[in-house]
Amino acid sequence: MNTMSQDHADTDDFPTSGLHGLAGKTAIVTGSTRGIGRGIARRFAAEGTNVVVTGRTVDAGEEVAEEIREAGGEAVFVRADMAEVDDLEVLVEATVEKYGSVDIVVNNAAAWDHSAVQDGGLDSWELVMNVSLRAPWLLSKLALEHMPPGGSIVNISSLHGSRTDPGRFPYNVAKSGLDGLTRAMAIDFGQEGVRANGLVVGNIVKQYDSHDPHDESDWEARLLPVFQRGEPRDVGAIAAFLAADDARFITGANIPVDGGRLVATANPDWPPNEGTDPDALHSYGERAPDR
Repeated sequence: MNTMSQDHADTDDFPTSGLHGLAGKTAIVTGSTRGIGRGIARRFAAEGTNVVVTGRTVDAGEEVAEEIREAGGEAVFVRADMAEVDDLEVLVEATVEKYGSVDIVVNNAAAWDHSAVQDGGLDSWELVMNVSLRAPWLLSKLALEHMPPGGSIVNISSLHGSRTDPGRFPYNVAKSGLDGLTRAMAIDFGQEGVRANGLVVGNIVKQYDSHDPHDESDWEARLLPVFQRGEPRDVGAIAAFLAADDARFITGANIPVDGGRLVATANPDWPPNEGTDPDALHSYGERAPDR
């Protein structure tokens, strides 16, 4: 099946933006066989970046790499399980063997396992922490050995790291830790000429969602000041910007990409005025076409 039909956000064309310093560089994007990671991988490829697609599912990963190549980009798939330390080492080695260096790492992969704090188990804790927190640290550390000055780390965090719902443990703890890891990387990696930033992501339509991101009856969209849910391309655009030379003076930031969810109250009746024209709330500009 062509995965291009699985994302609500996807059309046939790469976005174009004119970002500086991404063409010819090499980016590892973890968890890029679907959803947000796939959207990030596609955006980097559109900017002329060599993309290493990675995840556990070979067929899906090969398909993402192939669709990037068919669209004129450069990509290769390397299977890696973020819970396995040996796989992280192999991923970096394969990237360097193929492209000569690692210029960008996007730590997008995460493990979900939800419970209340008092009900959480050790196996759940270890899985989520190993994939969502240990892997970003260790993969970035390994990549740093092959990363020239001007490199960039982008960590994909979640609004659950700042505010959360009942029963989101230990995922919310891991994301809080990832926000702190971003700050630590910015300080320590800065001495190597490498920047590190994070994206606090929320309310993004995934492949497995049946929602229309522009459906005004969607209860999640009604919680957002922009009155519509985000799409993988929205995350990809900011990730690419943070890795580009245009963002050379930004490091240690955890930037919300959440449609305003972190600043909005949980008001199911949004917008508050009956006379508000929903179309007027969509005047934030057209999204660039994606592929």
